Amino acid sequence: MSKHHLGEFEEIVMLTVAVLHDEAYGIAIIDEMEQRLNRKVSIGALQTVLRRLEKKGYLSSRFGEATKVRGGKRKRYFTLTSYGKKVLAEVKEQRIGLWNAIPKFVLGE
Repeated sequence: MSKHHLGEFEEIVMLTVAVLHDEAYGIAIIDEMEQRLNRKVSIGALQTVLRRLEKKGYLSSRFGEATKVRGGKRKRYFTLTSYGKKVLAEVKEQRIGLWNAIPKFVLGE
């Protein structure tokens, strides 16, 4: 059993950051999650989770360049750390193990 415990939303955020790779910033993450999962995401909830994941060492962030479109504000881009990649791999293995342990008749297969 892994010592790393991710909530569902934390896992989804980390997976979305991985999907977006170098383009993972707040609004892009929300748009991707809403489009792929048909699920509404608030910017406040996302920012809280991004900061928590960064504090845990699963994500790192950097600021992009200031743009006129954003009124001079810079985007904060997020990426998975090596540690974050390891944690996601462990969580994936846990999930696969659980799915594989379900008897076929339980899900009607």
